[in-house]
Amino acid sequence: MIASRLIHPDILGALARTGHRARILVTDAHYATSTAVNPRATICHLGYTPGAPTIPEIVELIAENIAIEASVAMQSPPDVLREVQDGIRCALSDDLPHVDVARQEFYDLARSEDVALCVVTGDTRRFGNVLLTVGVTATAAAAAAVQ
Repeated sequence: MIASRLIHPDILGALARTGHRARILVTDAHYATSTAVNPRATICHLGYTPGAPTIPEIVELIAENIAIEASVAMQSPPDVLREVQDGIRCALSDDLPHVDVARQEFYDLARSEDVALCVVTGDTRRFGNVLLTVGVTATAAAAAAVQ
């Protein structure tokens, strides 16, 4: 039986298949998955009502289950509140490298072959999309150091 809070079988399977430097895209409910995601990525739609689950909630669950080494977000216009991005940063380690990129650059990154999983939330807040780069777990790093 699975002992973590994350129990979605498709997400767990996709996470198990990702490797170091693969990317995970977590999006709002409005994201165009048919045109703005690597076509080979596993896409999981989780939204069950407008606003739930939120992007930060899903990022937190993913971060509990895999190592994350960096995040990339879409720059938001100055008039848009950054509450989603603030929530994402709270869900991740404080020392995790993070960068904001222009909208088109974000879409280009989301379409890249590095994106293995896309999780579409029910979050309806704008400019909350984030790409998480899979890191190396401490166990794998320790084993590599021994070799």
